[in-house]
Amino acid sequence: MSQTKIPLAGVIGSPIAHSKSPQLHGHWLKTLGIAGYYIPMDVTSENLEKVLKTLPDMGFVGVNITVPHKELALKIADHVTDRATLIGAANTLIFRKDGKIHADNTDGYGFIQNLRQNAPDWNPKTGPAAVLGAGGAARAVVASLLDVGVPEILMSNRTRARAEALQADFGKRIRVVDWVQAGNMLEEAVTVVNTTSLGMIGKPQLRVPLDGLRKGALVTDLVYAPLKTRLLIEAEKAGCTVVDGLGMLLHQAVPAFERWFGVRPTVDSATRAAALR
Repeated sequence: MSQTKIPLAGVIGSPIAHSKSPQLHGHWLKTLGIAGYYIPMDVTSENLEKVLKTLPDMGFVGVNITVPHKELALKIADHVTDRATLIGAANTLIFRKDGKIHADNTDGYGFIQNLRQNAPDWNPKTGPAAVLGAGGAARAVVASLLDVGVPEILMSNRTRARAEALQADFGKRIRVVDWVQAGNMLEEAVTVVNTTSLGMIGKPQLRVPLDGLRKGALVTDLVYAPLKTRLLIEAEKAGCTVVDGLGMLLHQAVPAFERWFGVRPTVDSATRAAALR
């Protein structure tokens, strides 16, 4: 009796041992009763193309791509979605039946879904957003904030040129603020997002003065180790609504899982617990 191929997926980065994605997808595969596997793969940039071309023959239906390969994966792919093109990076690859690689970016989707789930009263249209950082994650956040109708984005980055490059790509609704003035831009913002790694375990603290945070503003941090960063602790004291970064990781995984395994998983407390194990 011929058995159907067991679908395989995984995450490619370097380093990769810290990734929570295998726990997350493993939880969904188990709870949904799907005979599939999701594995972490540490692959160098030099080997990325060769590996991606080989995986479909091994039964892989797709992979997540993480640091430092998100830009390179976009170049290797045969088909790229509009949002991945706009962000300039891919985090999700789907291996199609015809052997072609389809690239997408679900980071912005995950970011917005996390806010909608954990701060249901948030209305992005009521005022400016302040975004700290101008890297790949910031590009996904900015694209999604503009998409949901944020009127203006105040952006500050330690290297001003990177913020200006982002402004050149996304247009007039972005206003660049010097890093030394980053604290001041919080006074205008109804939405505040840290997209830098500052405040993460093992990284320097986010030193931006936070006394300008407005009561009732929504404050979120893409850092999720620790779950409660200094930014979120101070924001809570200031009477802001705070959302941690773990939900973005969980929600960005939903469309990928659905494309690979044919079932749409839900993000609930058990999902969070699985990722935190």
